[in-house]
Amino acid sequence: MTEKRNINLTIRVTPSEKLAWQEKAVLSGLTLSNLIRQAMSKTRTWTASNSSLVQEQTRQIARIGNNLNQIAKWANTYKQTAEAIEVIQALRLIQETLHELSVKSDKPSPNSEDNEDVT
Repeated sequence: MTEKRNINLTIRVTPSEKLAWQEKAVLSGLTLSNLIRQAMSKTRTWTASNSSLVQEQTRQIARIGNNLNQIAKWANTYKQTAEAIEVIQALRLIQETLHELSVKSDKPSPNSEDNEDVT
């Protein structure tokens, strides 16, 4: 037996938002209520602890990026030496890794509620 829906929820939207949502509902063959329920059930939220973790990761990545820029400046200044070529290759690898980390940190983990103590 399904639970009876007997509570109204009121939200404020602009007339254009309401019209856009109604059009989406019609196009998908759903009522506006069902469309909103489905959309909300697919939405992930962030807890305060997850948000602060992402902010700290972002700060650390920015600091690393600043240090890499200083090393890159040195390498570009002395790019004729073999040592500088090795540094530039290492910088490219680090840059790719940082990019992968920043892309991963933009997406919440599937069990973000359970993974609050990430080291």
